Amino acid sequence: MSFPVAAQVAQSAEPEIVRQTANYHPSIWGDRFLNYDEKSIQITYDHMQQQVDQLKVTVRKEVFTTSAGDFSHQLKLIDAVQRLGVAYHFEREIEEALQRVHVTYHDYDGGDLYAVALGFRLLRQHGFNVSCDIFNKFKDKNGNFKESLTADVPGMLSFYEAAHLRKHGEDILEEALVFTTTHLESAETTEARNPLALQITQALERPLRKGLERVCARGYMSIYQDDASHSEAILKLAKLDFNIVQSLHKKELSEIARWWKELDPHASKVLSFIRKKRIYEELVIFTGAIERWDINCMDELPDYMQVFYRTLLNVYDEIEEEMVKEGRSYRVYYAKEAVKAQARNYFAEAQWLHKDYIPSMEEYMSVATACVGNTLLSITSLVGMGDIVTKEAFEWLLNDPRILRASNIIFRLMDDLSGYEFEKEREHVASSIECYMKQYGVPEQEVLDIFNKQVKDLWKDINEEFLRPTDVPMPVLMRVLNLTRVVDLLYKGEDGYTHVGKVMKDSVASLFIEPVPL
Repeated sequence: MSFPVAAQVAQSAEPEIVRQTANYHPSIWGDRFLNYDEKSIQITYDHMQQQVDQLKVTVRKEVFTTSAGDFSHQLKLIDAVQRLGVAYHFEREIEEALQRVHVTYHDYDGGDLYAVALGFRLLRQHGFNVSCDIFNKFKDKNGNFKESLTADVPGMLSFYEAAHLRKHGEDILEEALVFTTTHLESAETTEARNPLALQITQALERPLRKGLERVCARGYMSIYQDDASHSEAILKLAKLDFNIVQSLHKKELSEIARWWKELDPHASKVLSFIRKKRIYEELVIFTGAIERWDINCMDELPDYMQVFYRTLLNVYDEIEEEMVKEGRSYRVYYAKEAVKAQARNYFAEAQWLHKDYIPSMEEYMSVATACVGNTLLSITSLVGMGDIVTKEAFEWLLNDPRILRASNIIFRLMDDLSGYEFEKEREHVASSIECYMKQYGVPEQEVLDIFNKQVKDLWKDINEEFLRPTDVPMPVLMRVLNLTRVVDLLYKGEDGYTHVGKVMKDSVASLFIEPVPL
């Protein structure tokens, strides 16, 4: 893509800049994350870390030695370890345990729906391509799921969660999802006074497959605590570990907040030109500069862009210094290429808006799915990882693999579904909904139905990409999955990114502000 000469563009800019903006509310957090008393927190941190180290020994013995011969019991303990957010301490042990389960899974002749569904979900989560045919034994002679299953609410909940790991063409799991959803919605009312009701409500809102691990862990602690059969060691480890990790996040947020506050207040303005109508000439210069990492055009940018651009260059220079020390300097190239690609796609959207052009769906999606930032974030998140990330992993991400493509489309569609009405309040590039309606001449509600179904199907793409053998190591795939989970949290039913509501407030507070009571 070629760009006009910067000097010529600057001469044509209007002296009076008018920007179309919507009524965004200010940050609800203010300077909340600026303060961090590192000295006092470090003392508490050291004490908790000692306890964590001791508890890890206890949990390792309890989960992977004592319970090794009991199929159902060990699966339940592994599930607790994962749902409480401490599985990363036992990755090798969990892998070895599930390898053993996988070998004998289809020989398991117990009639327990809960255990069978739990085993299926855990194995699929870890990439084992177990067959869903095992659920046929829960059907009657007419091919329907046995009505007696509905009395087993924990089993139904386990089956519901397992169904979200389905692949394309697994009709029995499609049936299972409808079957379990219907009966869990009914049980949600009848079990109102039962602790199980909270689990049902949370699962119907957001199944485990779509939930962020630490958000789910914080919510699951009180549920697990009320379970009469819970492991005290696992629960205590989870609480202490959560608070330790939260303190690290607080420190990082404090550093980021101070860094951002030091920037010129106008620097944040540059963030608002994304997908909105901005002074076209400014964006031409900015995009051209990023494409060349050209410091010489700095004076041609408006003040607020100068601050942002200079900071952007400094950040990548600092990253490069660290990567050189670690012998991984090649990674910076991929990070920079991702930023360049992001800028090119923003520029393409700006061109559409500048020309009042509504693209075809194919044209729109080729650009708008890249503009969501998932590719940029996925690649950047790998830069500081260890030896498990190779040059091949970066090349793989840059070539738009299936899992990333699915994630990007989910992001774009859910964003448009939740926010397109709000975006009509100002000049804004056409959304996927408007493009589809114009191209195919269908009513709005039909488009919404089509897109919601497409989002569900794209999750099957993601599930299939986790099945072994995978193209890249599992931790790389997890980066894409977790970004998709963020999208589900932000955009399911509402635009929680633009209008911060209860879900986002509670999630941020529980993750970064309120420690777990011990």
